[in-house]
This record gives sequence, C-alpha cells and structure tokens, in this order.
Amino acid sequence: MQSSLTESATPEQLPEGAQLPEGGTKATKESKQDGKLSLFRLLLKDRFATVSALVLVLVGLTALLGPALMGDLATKQNLLFANKAPFTLAHGWEYFLGSDSLGRSMLARLVVASRTTLSVALPAVAVALVIGSLWGVWAGYHRGWRENVSMRIADVIMSFPSLLLAVVVLYVFSPSAANIVLILALTRIPIYLRTARAESAELQSRTFVDAARTFGAKPNAIIVRHVIPVVLPTLLTLATLEFCYVMLAESSLSFLGIGIQPPDVSWGLMVSQGRQYLQTAWWLSIFPGVAIVVTTIAANVLAAWLRIATDPAQRWRLALPRKRLIARIPVKETQP
Repeated sequence: MQSSLTESATPEQLPEGAQLPEGGTKATKESKQDGKLSLFRLLLKDRFATVSALVLVLVGLTALLGPALMGDLATKQNLLFANKAPFTLAHGWEYFLGSDSLGRSMLARLVVASRTTLSVALPAVAVALVIGSLWGVWAGYHRGWRENVSMRIADVIMSFPSLLLAVVVLYVFSPSAANIVLILALTRIPIYLRTARAESAELQSRTFVDAARTFGAKPNAIIVRHVIPVVLPTLLTLATLEFCYVMLAESSLSFLGIGIQPPDVSWGLMVSQGRQYLQTAWWLSIFPGVAIVVTTIAANVLAAWLRIATDPAQRWRLALPRKRLIARIPVKETQP
C-alpha cells in the first residue's frame, strides 16, 4: 500500500526508507534558493500582488505627472460638449471618457482628482505612522506609567468614531485639504500607537535586547537599532491598509460636502457632483467610483502580500515553486 503527499518534501522531512522522485533533489535546492529571493523577485512570483503593485504605480505616476500633461483640460468648459457619452473618439481623445454637465473632460478631471486624493491620503498616513509608531515604541519599551498614560490617551481618541469626529471638526472649521489631513491623521494615530506598543513590549524582554542593555547601550539607541527595525514591517503593512481607509474617508467627506471644495476636485467630490445625473449621465459618478474601488483593492492585496513577505516565519510560502512534487512514500503493511 502506498500514499501520496501533495506537498514538496525535503530529505529531512521524509521517513526512513523513503525516496524522493527523480528530480526531487534539484527541486529542493531550487526551493531553498527561492527562499533567499529579494522582495522584488518574490513580488514577481505572485501574479495578483504584481498586478496590484502595477496598478498603484500607475495611479502614483498619474497623480505625479498627469496634471502637468493635461494642462487646463480639467477646468476648460465647453457647453457644446456637455454630458457627452464615453468610449468614443469622435470629439477627440480628451473626451474618450465623456464629459460632465459643463463640458469638461472626464479623463482630465480624473487625472487631476487623483493628485488631490493622494495628496490627502498619503500625508495623513505618513503623519499618523511616524507619530503613532515612535510614540508606541517608546511607551512599549519603557512600560510603567508611560504605557498606561499612552494607552488611556489612545482609548479616549478611539472612543469617538473617526469619521464622525472628522465631520464635527470640519463643520466647525473651514473644510480644507490641510484640515482634512490633520484630522484624519489624528484619528488614526491610536492604531499605530497600540500596534507599536504591543510589538515593542514583547521585544523589550527578548535576548538580543537584554544583551544590548547588558553591554551598556542606552534605551534610545536600543529602540533605534534593535526594536524599530523589527517592528517596521508590521507597521508598513498596517500603513498600507490604513491608506485604503483614509482614502475612503476623504472620499466620504468630499461626498458629504465638507471635504475637498471646488474649484479643487477629488474622486469623492466627483462622485458627489455626478449623483444627480445618474439616470442621464452615469459615467460622472461611476468612473471616479471605479477609480476608488480599484485603488483600494490593489492596496489591500499588496498589503496582504507584504505582510507575508516581511514575516520570516511565513515568507517561505511565497518562495515555494508553483509545480508541486508528488513523493511516493512506501508504508509498511501491518501484520494482522
């Protein structure tokens, strides 16, 4: 009687008397070499993560270079081309995605809106990441009253729904891009604070940290050289996920009318301005909505891949060859 294993097996994992099929040793060596691949080569081995990364790069380049290439097409009005249907070159390439009620190019407005949306989401995530991470690592390493005070502050901030708090603050103060960045960063700091605190508190009792402390290293030097490099991959993965939330929050605020204000334009504002034309000009809301959804999905997929790729205990999953070996392992028959 024989049994089949659908996973690739190394010589150390096989029982006595078992043999790998022909070519098994070569595949094992290749698998070990794949385990030492760089992040870029590991990314290329995952199709979904590669496509997601390409989408995010395309969105980033569009936000960076697109507005300069489009010129004044996003603000140029032409009532003769109002609410033109998309997917036609009869009126020129600038109207390939149609036009809005004022005859402005939807393609140009989407490109310009991408810069506005990212210019709010990226700074908000960066500010929250830096402040929350440093604060959390400091509180988790020193423990004691520092940790207690930090956690109570985080609990107070998190007790208010972040989107509701942003609505109240922006309603009281003038809704501008700077205010949106500040309020969204403030509401997301506790997420990084709690995560960094938990990771740092667990690391401060590790052997390598004790060794650095024994040799007389100062707490700040230990945090910078030994704690932060270990915590950073987790925080970067969290930041990728938080980017999705912040972008959706900005779009929601703009949709409610207290986010980005005209003449500036963002994807959320475009959805809000086009909702009254859904029955006659569906593309005014659908196209910016699709841009939000695609960017969010790409960031989520890349964050899931990044979490595995930066974890030494899970990274081997990405390095496994696509072709699985089938090892035939003989099993001794039991005597009746």
